[in-house]
Amino acid sequence: MGYRNLVIASNADLYNRNGQLEISGLGVHKVPLEDVKSIVLENLSSQVTVSTLQRLVESGAAVYICDEKHLPSAVVLPFFQHSRNSSIIKDQETLSLPTIKNTWKQIVMAKIGNQSQCLLQLGKEKEGNYLEQLAKTVASGDPKNVEATAARYYFKYLFDENFTRGNEEDCRNHALNYGYAIMRGMMARLLTGYGFLLLKGLHHANFYNAFNLADDFMEPLRPLVDLYVAKTFSKDTELTTSQKAELLGLLNVDVLSGGQHHSASYGMERMVQSFSRICQKKGKALVIPELLGLHQHRYE
Repeated sequence: MGYRNLVIASNADLYNRNGQLEISGLGVHKVPLEDVKSIVLENLSSQVTVSTLQRLVESGAAVYICDEKHLPSAVVLPFFQHSRNSSIIKDQETLSLPTIKNTWKQIVMAKIGNQSQCLLQLGKEKEGNYLEQLAKTVASGDPKNVEATAARYYFKYLFDENFTRGNEEDCRNHALNYGYAIMRGMMARLLTGYGFLLLKGLHHANFYNAFNLADDFMEPLRPLVDLYVAKTFSKDTELTTSQKAELLGLLNVDVLSGGQHHSASYGMERMVQSFSRICQKKGKALVIPELLGLHQHRYE
């Protein structure tokens, strides 16, 4: 997988030539296809050839398509990319209920742990420490819905008591929606690449949602977006193109993954790899990205 995240905000034509992604609009820009980790096609007037889409998907890039509000509304996913696709889906579908519950417990604990880190990063020590302790109370399958208890507490101190996720007049929600869509799309791209069936989630089980498994796995990544939005936005801050690029750039920030520093996107991939080991009964622990801050990962 590449390392460059691109936002195409102006009218442009995209095509591939000799292994290069050529972007023609205000001048011609060339990027090696293999370097592209993700690309957001924000301008509805832009044109991209089918062969270019195919090459981007083949190289492992996540390709986002935006709606008329310039929010990511779709991501291009490959069909049956993994050589052991049927075997992996069988492993996924035959997971035991205790394993599913234990895996969901790990996800919820990690999500609350990252929410705790987010508040600590914002200087809210007392509130962060409270969530850290709350995370330890999550039981297998989270029967007491500690996740919801933590969320109510968390958002009150992340922004303010009047903040609600459903308020479309609050510009912070626009930024959260954009960032969450990026994380969800990348997670969907990774899970599909490893052969998993997205419709079959661990906790999310909406019949009409084709991304149930991605919605499960992106939960611990939400605080990464929350931290950026809390540091950057007020209720009235309009979401700009440069801020959208920074939200896309969160895929490159440093996270702790299994005790090692990696980019968020590679941390997400390691999480999927660890789930593959669980499905094959070769392990029980998910390797889930831990929030460190908003520093860009430095590649060796």
